[in-house]
Amino acid sequence: MLPVFPRLASSLLAAALLALPSALLAQKEPAVDDGLNLRFANGIAAVVEAKVITVDDIRRELAPILPQIRRDSRNQQEFSQKLEKIQDDIIRNLVDRVLIVKEFRKDEKHKIPESYIDNSIQEQLTTQFEGDRARFLGYLKSRGFTLRDYRKEVEEDIIYGYMRNQQRKSQNVVSPAKVEAYYAANQDKFFEEEQVHLRMIQLNRASLSDAELLARAEEILGKLRAGEKFEALAKTYTEDARKAKGGDWGWQKRADLKPEFSDPLFALSAGQVSTPIVQKEGVYLLFAEERKAAGVPAISDVREQIEIVLSQQMTREAQEKWLERLRKGSYVRLY
Repeated sequence: MLPVFPRLASSLLAAALLALPSALLAQKEPAVDDGLNLRFANGIAAVVEAKVITVDDIRRELAPILPQIRRDSRNQQEFSQKLEKIQDDIIRNLVDRVLIVKEFRKDEKHKIPESYIDNSIQEQLTTQFEGDRARFLGYLKSRGFTLRDYRKEVEEDIIYGYMRNQQRKSQNVVSPAKVEAYYAANQDKFFEEEQVHLRMIQLNRASLSDAELLARAEEILGKLRAGEKFEALAKTYTEDARKAKGGDWGWQKRADLKPEFSDPLFALSAGQVSTPIVQKEGVYLLFAEERKAAGVPAISDVREQIEIVLSQQMTREAQEKWLERLRKGSYVRLY
């Protein structure tokens, strides 16, 4: 089965595709000036083979994320710089999409089953238009599309996703030698601060005095000294969200905690419990289940992480070479 992927590879652009098309219907012109009319006065951004990429094509991808770009920008200069970069990314992806579809169609045996297109359109009708066919047809009309035009666009979306995915699949193998070389060259990236695996029991104050809270904490410490496990005691006594997990707060760095907690916690050896820590909201018992010294972990501990990084890097490089080859063999004019 051919997988269906978003039209644009960038995560920011992919997020934009989640916006409902109805939002586009509600405003034909973007609320925030996107600068496209000024940048491309004739309305054309690129020509790829026989396909003209227009300002409207770019705006359709840009409009849902434009307000977010504005909110994330500290001033007009930063907004303009971000906006131009995103526009360039969109244009590049639209150009590449045309070239990838062209590559797919070179082999006459390559066909997208009609049922795939039908299912994709039905899914969009359900999820983006709440099953309202009138709204869906209104959306097509706003774009000057017939249903046949839209089917072609959906088919090309499927082709684009399939071809990109095939390229990704071909770059999955990372050799042990590359992993070891990356590990040796990037020791600073793997350095970890000292950490403690924390379990904690929290006793809420409610209307209790310090003396009453400390008496409850001392009762728990007595059971711990008698041989009961801290995890089991936490499941019984702690009054926070980690009760079911035996008070497990995972690995903590010193900077993750306030000094009133980090100082006593990092003074403990593995298997030790703190004295009761009295705070305004209650009393706490901290248990150091394990400790990790500061340093670079063994390669076996980060091998999977390195393989993911290298695989992604290889995929990006291979895809860019592939796309560059497609561009060289095609007519592309950018305005």
